[in-house]
Amino acid sequence: MPVSSVGEDRAILLGFTMMAFSVLMFFVVGITTVKPYVNSNWEEEAGCVLRQTDIPEEWVDCRGVSTMPCLRVTVNLTASNQGAFLHFDEEPVLFATECFYIPKCEMDRKALQDEVQRVKSSLDGQLGSASSCLADHARHPDHVILSMKYTLSKALFALLWPCLMLGGGALLVGLVKLTQCLAHLSSEVSSEAARGRLASRHTQGKLYRLLRRSSMQSPP
Repeated sequence: MPVSSVGEDRAILLGFTMMAFSVLMFFVVGITTVKPYVNSNWEEEAGCVLRQTDIPEEWVDCRGVSTMPCLRVTVNLTASNQGAFLHFDEEPVLFATECFYIPKCEMDRKALQDEVQRVKSSLDGQLGSASSCLADHARHPDHVILSMKYTLSKALFALLWPCLMLGGGALLVGLVKLTQCLAHLSSEVSSEAARGRLASRHTQGKLYRLLRRSSMQSPP
C-alpha cells in the first residue's frame, strides 16, 4: 500500500472532525428545537377577544439578580366564553409564567416600568377586538398563544446544517479513500506492466542466445 501523504491525513482528520461536530449539533438541535416541536400540541385554532391587561405589583425573577415587571393579558375564547392568559408563543407557557411580555433584564427600574407601560397602552387600545389564537385544551387549558415558535419548517431548517456537515465530512473521507484506492490500483498496474516488460526482455534474450548457439553449431 502506498504511504498516505500529509495532506490526505489532514483531510481525513478534517472529515472525521466535521462528522463529530455534526453529531454534537444534532444533539443540541434535538434538545432546543426538535423536542419542543414534537411535544408541542398547539394546533387547535380558536377565536380570542382581548379582555384585560394589567401589571401585577409582584415582579418576576430575572436570572436571580433582579426582578422585572410583567404584563399580563387575558382574553375570552369565543367558542366557550372561557377566560385564558394570552402569550405571544408557547415558550412562556413552558416556564409556567402568566406574563404576555417581560422586558429585557436591566437594572433601571424606571425604564423597565415605562417600557411595560407603553406596551400596555398599545394593547389597551385594542380591548374588545377579536383575533385568532391557538389553544391546547388538553395540557394548558388556561393559556392560549398567538403563534407557534417551534414549527416543522423551523425544525427541518435547524436539522439542515448538521446534515450538511455530516454529509460533507463523509464525502471528504470517501474522496480521500477513493483517491488512495485508485493510487494503489495504479501502482499495481504499473508494477504488473514493468514485470511484463522484464519477462518479455528475458524471453527475447533467451531466444536470441538459443538462435545464436544454433547458428554457431550448424555445419558450413
